[in-house]
Amino acid sequence: MSNQDSKLEMDRRKFIKIGGMSTLALTLGSAGLPAELFTGTAHAELNDDIKLQFNQDGKLKIVQFNDTQDDENIDRRTIQLMEKVLDTEKPDFVVLNGDNITGGCDTPTEMKQAINNVAQPMEQRGIKWAITFGNHDEDSTPKSGLDEEDMLRIYMSYRYNMNKPGVKDITGTGNMNLLIKNSKGTDAAFNLWLLDSGRYAPSTIAGQDFKGYPTWDWLRFNQVSWYYETSKKLEKQWGHKVPSLVFIHIPLWEHRFMWFGSVDGRTNAHHATALNKHSIVGERNEEECPGPINGGMFSAMLERGDVKGVFCGHDHVNTYMGNYYGILLGYAGSTGFGTYGLPGAERNRLRGARVFNLDENTENVLVETHMVFAKDYGIDLTANDQSIAPAPIDESKKHEKVVRS
Repeated sequence: MSNQDSKLEMDRRKFIKIGGMSTLALTLGSAGLPAELFTGTAHAELNDDIKLQFNQDGKLKIVQFNDTQDDENIDRRTIQLMEKVLDTEKPDFVVLNGDNITGGCDTPTEMKQAINNVAQPMEQRGIKWAITFGNHDEDSTPKSGLDEEDMLRIYMSYRYNMNKPGVKDITGTGNMNLLIKNSKGTDAAFNLWLLDSGRYAPSTIAGQDFKGYPTWDWLRFNQVSWYYETSKKLEKQWGHKVPSLVFIHIPLWEHRFMWFGSVDGRTNAHHATALNKHSIVGERNEEECPGPINGGMFSAMLERGDVKGVFCGHDHVNTYMGNYYGILLGYAGSTGFGTYGLPGAERNRLRGARVFNLDENTENVLVETHMVFAKDYGIDLTANDQSIAPAPIDESKKHEKVVRS
C-alpha cells in the first residue's frame, strides 16, 4: 500500500478542477439538483425494509469491489468495470470494501458526487449493497468537512444500500453484521461481518512512537470482542453457528504469515512450501500493510469456528487467496483505475473484483471465490488518466429523507 498514491494524482486533479468547473456547473444546474445536496446536512433512514435472502434454488452471489479510491472526477473505466462485473455476474449483494473515495474533494458537494459515482452501478440495477471504510475515505474531510459518520449517512440514503449506523461504543464507523436468511426465510443461513479496520496508528502509545513499524491501523480489542460475543449470541438465537465472511479493508498479519508459511521466514523457499500447505492462488506484488499490532481477530475467529473467510483490499496489486488453518484469507485487488497499480505499462493489469458463490445446501455454504479482471471484459488497460465529470445525483431514487438521531 503506497503512501504516495494520493500525491501522484494531484496534478491531474487540479487540472480537471480548473478546466472543468464551468462544465460541472452547467451539469449540476441542468440536472435540477435539490438545494439539500449543497448543504452539510445528510439525512437517511434505516434500511430495515431491505432484507437479504438466498434464492429459491438456495444460491446467493456476492461481489467485492475494493479501492475504487477516486474523487468526484472518477476514471471512467472504474465505472465501466463495475458495470461489466455486475451485468455479467448478476450478484445478489455487493460490498464496497473501503477506500471507496479519496482526497481531491474540496466541498461537501464534491464529496457527495464522489460517493454517488460508486453508488450508481448498484442503484441503477437494483442490487443491494453496503460499504466498509478504509484509510483513505477521510482524505477529503479537512476540506469538505464531511467525516465518516457524515459519509455513512449519505451512503445509507440510497435506496438499495444496506448499511446501518453501526455498533455504538466500539472503535470505528459502521461496524455491523448482516444476516442472510435461507431460501424459505425460516433460518439464518449465512452472515456478513462488515468492520472498520481504521486509518492510521496513533502517533504514540505510552509515550513510544511507531518509527520502524507499520503505521496503519488495526482491529481494536473492542471490535474483536464485539464480534466474539455477537457470534455467540447468534449461535444461541438460531441454535447453530452461522457460517460467515468478514470484510475489512486493512489485512491481518495472518495474511502475510500464510503467504510465507512462516512468521519469521520470508524467502521464496518459505513461500514454495506455503503454496501447497495453504492452497494459495493469485499474485502478491507488494508487501502486506497491516498495523503495528495484531488485534487478535484471527484467534477469536478460530475459537468461534463460524468465519469461513476474511477478505481485504488496501494493497492494490495483491490478489492472492489461501486457506489458513480452515479460514480463507484473501485480497480483492483494486477496482479503481484512478489510483496506483503495477509499475509502468502494466499499471492496470490487475484491476478487478472478487466473486463469492454461496449455496445453502452445502456444509460451509461458501462454495468458492475467484477474481475477475478488467482484461476479461476488454476494458482499456492503458496506463493513463481517463477521468470524467461527475454524474448528476438523482435524488428521486433515494429513500425518503427521514432525520434519525
